[in-house]
Amino acid sequence: MRHTFALAALAAVALSGPAAAHEYKLGSLQIGHPWCRPSPPGAPTGAGYLTVTNTGKTADRLLGGTASFADRVEVHEMSMDGQVMRMRKLGDGAEIAPGATLTLKPGGFHIMFIGLKQPLTLGAKPEYSLKFAKAGTIKVACNVQTPPAAPMPGMDHMNHGAGGQ
Repeated sequence: MRHTFALAALAAVALSGPAAAHEYKLGSLQIGHPWCRPSPPGAPTGAGYLTVTNTGKTADRLLGGTASFADRVEVHEMSMDGQVMRMRKLGDGAEIAPGATLTLKPGGFHIMFIGLKQPLTLGAKPEYSLKFAKAGTIKVACNVQTPPAAPMPGMDHMNHGAGGQ
């Protein structure tokens, strides 16, 4: 009896994580679990994250996208220069090499939703489109959720200026 209860509890825990995951396919690109941070009311920007795996034989580039809830959707990179956090728009997007996975996550590459028209509220699943140089465009939904792990110090993307720099 105790063994059955333990297995049922383990199954419930195992199903709780992947049940929230969602994936998309566009040609040879596999897009995994798009998610966004909740944004405070009035915040000018929001941040989104996901993975893109290229199963093809040629490189592609994530260029940005469009969203009805934001003026612009851009690919950005965050990096640390000593003790200074640097944020920059990737004008030519982010490459996804053949056989590689591009991971957009807090502290690195990410999607910036600039000019938010409404807050990204916890539990919402707003749709937006991702544009790739070769594969084209695909509509995805992002789960608005708290970060899966504690954010790094200084990772408040909500203060990322509307100018994208």
